[in-house]
Amino acid sequence: MVKRTDGTESPILEEQESANSEKLAASEKLVIYGELVILGYNGCLPQGDRGRRRSKFVLYKRKQANGVKRSKHYVVKTPHSSQAILDTQQHSISYTLSRNHAVIVEYTPDEDTDMFQIGRSSESPIDFVVMDTIPGDKTGENKVVQSTISRFACRILCDRNSKVCKIYAAGFDGSRNIFLGEKATTWQENGRDIDGLTTNGVLIMHPRGSFCGGEAKCGYWLETSVEGGVLSLRESRSAQQKGQVVEGETNSLQDGTLIDLCGATLLWRSAEGLAQSPSKRDLEREIDEINAGRPQCPVGLNTLVIPRKVTGNENQQQPYVYLNCGHVQGLHEWGQDKDSGSRKCPICLELGPVVKVCMGLEPAFYVDSGPPTFAFNPCGHMATERTVKYWANVAIPHGTNGFHAVCPFCASPLLGSPGYIRLIFQDNVD
Repeated sequence: MVKRTDGTESPILEEQESANSEKLAASEKLVIYGELVILGYNGCLPQGDRGRRRSKFVLYKRKQANGVKRSKHYVVKTPHSSQAILDTQQHSISYTLSRNHAVIVEYTPDEDTDMFQIGRSSESPIDFVVMDTIPGDKTGENKVVQSTISRFACRILCDRNSKVCKIYAAGFDGSRNIFLGEKATTWQENGRDIDGLTTNGVLIMHPRGSFCGGEAKCGYWLETSVEGGVLSLRESRSAQQKGQVVEGETNSLQDGTLIDLCGATLLWRSAEGLAQSPSKRDLEREIDEINAGRPQCPVGLNTLVIPRKVTGNENQQQPYVYLNCGHVQGLHEWGQDKDSGSRKCPICLELGPVVKVCMGLEPAFYVDSGPPTFAFNPCGHMATERTVKYWANVAIPHGTNGFHAVCPFCASPLLGSPGYIRLIFQDNVD
């Protein structure tokens, strides 16, 4: 456990402890609500998972509840000098409607919920620090000049009894306050409680059907408000005009829900869903099974070995896939087109790009178990057929109002249609 400055505990597992998290959970009887996994990372951050900055975060039931619930609200002229804002022990949300008119909503401790906060800030109230995701292999010098992720992006409240987890836009800062300025989108309709949206918003997408099993379809992207309302999307990401309230939709997370923070997309896996998913060891066994078949390069006649991690070094045993036909071969110079950089497949003579084959090793992204017979185009990450086809049909928010499908293991935008290829190995040649 890690102590925050306000005295509450945050169950953050350090890097060494993270490797033994399953044993720790079993020995201490820790209750797991679920896990948040950032799309674009194949098991861990490039520099390694450390503290609150990591590729995934497990939400454990806290020893002591730290959730809050709405208490009362009132109008003030100068919110920054009001008692609720100045009191660092008081959780409050300030909605500034005009220069001399603000509504302050006070929150009181809730013994029935645990609160977890996500954002770009490394300050103590943030449990899970999330930075902008750079698509691709992340080995270059590409850096985000200006982040679009909020410092205190969102908060998740988990019911300690029912285990239902709900997501809300915005998180409380170090003084336990949330401020929505004059330019923020706020509303108070038909005598209902005041509500608002953050600048770039927090978008959610619940899958239609069960995520486990691969039968689910991509749902609709919606926006969740500061008070947990669910609305249709704005015309553009930071437009002033809010969307329409969507009746029948909820901010309750379900297995496979996607959360977009405008710069990074997170996948929510429930504890029940994770229990049905393959483990990392299961995925490694699938690699061992393919390698045991001793797949061979038809040109070099050498045995190919699928690595668990792609390195920058050239390796004669490293498999490559021809993205237009799916044939898997080793590194060779045969059939190279000097003008385009494409290569002619020596088996079917199809001309096209080639890429290293690499196993997708983040178990949370898998919708089923089985052999990794498909790969994403253009990155070459392998996974099961249903997993690849599921993600190829999921539209991930991109830019101010665009969407595109990406490889969940590296966040590379998928190319062509359908955005994947079936792998064809020459194996069991003995």
